[in-house]
Amino acid sequence: MLDPDRRAFIEGRRTATLATISKAGLPRLVPICFVLADEVSGSALPVLYSPLDEKPKRSADVHDLARVRDIIDRPMATLLFERWDEDWTRLAWVRATGTASIVEPGERPTAHRRLAAAMRDKYPQYRDQSIETSPMIRVVLEKVTAWSAEAGWHGS
Repeated sequence: MLDPDRRAFIEGRRTATLATISKAGLPRLVPICFVLADEVSGSALPVLYSPLDEKPKRSADVHDLARVRDIIDRPMATLLFERWDEDWTRLAWVRATGTASIVEPGERPTAHRRLAAAMRDKYPQYRDQSIETSPMIRVVLEKVTAWSAEAGWHGS
């Protein structure tokens, strides 16, 4: 489902755009930091994790965030990973759809600490944050579609 080229493309992105659906049925988009970590999930499918970190938010309680409420109400999510370039022969994107959930740090503490360490390896900004004590968004990637002018990816 996620061939090595597409996986490398995703892992090479610094951010993704997470799309959830509000109770009113409207799409809600937010940029996220993430890691892929299927060895942590126990699933045969690739799994993305994104921390609910300490960046300033509208609510001090991350459980009150709109994206968290959306995931609890409707656990489907879509992620967009993109590469923009003024040279349009280098344009590319991968879109992944899957089932989202909120993982609390106490549910799988060892896995949560490993994920926090992976986040810190990818994003030095997390070295001073206690993300191992914060919930994370988990998305099991069930369907992937990609397009690239350069690599010739078309469809799923």
